[in-house]
Amino acid sequence: MRSILVAGVVAANLAFVGLGITFGYPDVLAEPPAEILARFAADQETVTALFLLLALGAGSLIPVAVLLGRRLPDGPAAALSVPVGVLAGLVQVIGLLRWPFAMPALAHAPDRATAETIFAVLHGYLGTGLGETLGYLLTGAWTILILRALPAPRWFTALGALSAAAILSGLLIPLDVPGTDLANFLGYLAWSAWMLCLAVRAGKLTPRVPAGTGSRSSQPTAPGESR
Repeated sequence: MRSILVAGVVAANLAFVGLGITFGYPDVLAEPPAEILARFAADQETVTALFLLLALGAGSLIPVAVLLGRRLPDGPAAALSVPVGVLAGLVQVIGLLRWPFAMPALAHAPDRATAETIFAVLHGYLGTGLGETLGYLLTGAWTILILRALPAPRWFTALGALSAAAILSGLLIPLDVPGTDLANFLGYLAWSAWMLCLAVRAGKLTPRVPAGTGSRSSQPTAPGESR
């Protein structure tokens, strides 16, 4: 689990930096659809590969949520963290995969007006609605659940809580609230650092023993002794 966590954080951050350099992401999303599609087509192979890497990094949250849920101390927060974490990873992957799978066809479609309309619809529903809005909400919620379930030092809890709050501020971006873009960006940077710290702490946890499989049941029974 530790290696998946670290690899996911590294992959997501490398992809994000690469997309910023080659595609002007995410600022490019403020441009008209025609401009976005033109910039995508100009370096399609690189941008596609980087979005696949970004989706892989985001999707690493799915196995991490499952594996970590098996190691956390038993309780409601630990149990709820598994489906919330899986959904958080899934909605981000679905939102990001529109780039490598749908955008190449739209970028080279002969009917530019139709292509730009389809792009706007996909960006609105899969991008802003699913990948971003639900992604922010579920990622923040998963982080809070982990903080509730995992005994940790105050600095670890504070870093996780602050990063979750900053990520959740992304919910206000569609409302054009000033500063939310920057807060969300800084939140993900802090969250990446928190996830690396989580990898260290999670590596020290041992999987929970299922109920009814304690050490006593595995001991041999003496003649005439009942269990």
